Amino acid sequence: MCYSSMFEGCTGLTTIPSNLLPDTTLAGSCYQSMFKGCTGLTTIPNDLLPATTLADGCYSNMFSGCTSLTTIPSDLLPATTLARSCYQYMFYGCTSLTTIPSNLLPATTLANNCYSYMFSGCTRLNGAPSLQATTLVYSCYSGMFKDCTVLDFHL
Repeated sequence: MCYSSMFEGCTGLTTIPSNLLPDTTLAGSCYQSMFKGCTGLTTIPNDLLPATTLADGCYSNMFSGCTSLTTIPSDLLPATTLARSCYQYMFYGCTSLTTIPSNLLPATTLANNCYSYMFSGCTRLNGAPSLQATTLVYSCYSGMFKDCTVLDFHL
């Protein structure tokens, strides 16, 4: 839990420096809740999360409650093999998010609860990303878009 909750609740934080988190191999829960509740945060730098070797819970709740966050970089999450609960609740309650880049989630190998509740409560979200995995595991997409009240799928 090396950086867990490090900036949690920093409501005056509006930007994150580029290349702040250069690690490519993560430990369990290392960035969990790092920016949770940073209500002034509006953007995330493209190169913030370069890790391709994830660990259980590593990014869970990372941006949860960042109510001013308006965009997510398309290459933010490069990992193709996920760990248990790694992105769980990552953008939960980010009520200013309207779109998600279609290629945000390139993972083909999932893990239990990896995407559960990831975008839950994103009430202005009007589109979903492409989901690349063809073999599913326990609760991998559970509640992913729960309470996304304006979400519209164009199948």
